[in-house]
Amino acid sequence: MITRRITQLLIGLAMYGISLAMFIRAGLGLDPWDVFHQGVAGKIGWSIGTVVVVVSFLVLLLWIPLRQMPGFGTLANAVLVGVFADIGLALIPAFSHLGGQIGMLAGAVVLNGIASACYIGARLGPGARDGLMTGLARRTGWSVRLSRTLIEVIVLGVGWLLGGSVGVGTVVYALAIGPLVQLLLPLFTVPVKAPLAVPEAVPAAP
Repeated sequence: MITRRITQLLIGLAMYGISLAMFIRAGLGLDPWDVFHQGVAGKIGWSIGTVVVVVSFLVLLLWIPLRQMPGFGTLANAVLVGVFADIGLALIPAFSHLGGQIGMLAGAVVLNGIASACYIGARLGPGARDGLMTGLARRTGWSVRLSRTLIEVIVLGVGWLLGGSVGVGTVVYALAIGPLVQLLLPLFTVPVKAPLAVPEAVPAAP
């Protein structure tokens, strides 16, 4: 069982990184965290994958006052999503016509939903940004929805000011990813002796 969980986790994280590259190549806007990552990358000259990794570990530092404990999946998430985002960007071409952009965006959303269901369903620890959201909710008494909204509005605003890409893809992601993960999660959740409740929170971008 642990072999399946680790394999599913690693495949999910690889797909998540590739989906990030697809969002960028679509050129129609990114999810809030990746708007921030792209904005930072553009300002300091790093690859977006490098920024994703560095930001992941900086966010993990915020887990300390929230008394959150990372799992194997948390650390794997922090490293692998950024690595595979850069690999995807090296392999996937940009599209200059709208039809290709729309197709790439649709594929990115679907792949991101599958990837999210895979790594959440492996139950080996949340991503750094997910843990920040749930930890903040637990420590403040706020709802997970409110915590997520506040965090993502802040990173989206800062990312946009830094030059990150906000567009129709940002809206499509926000509307589609929750229902998609909710639909797919039962298919990828590794069974355990006690029934698992479907997590209320939809993951943020690693």
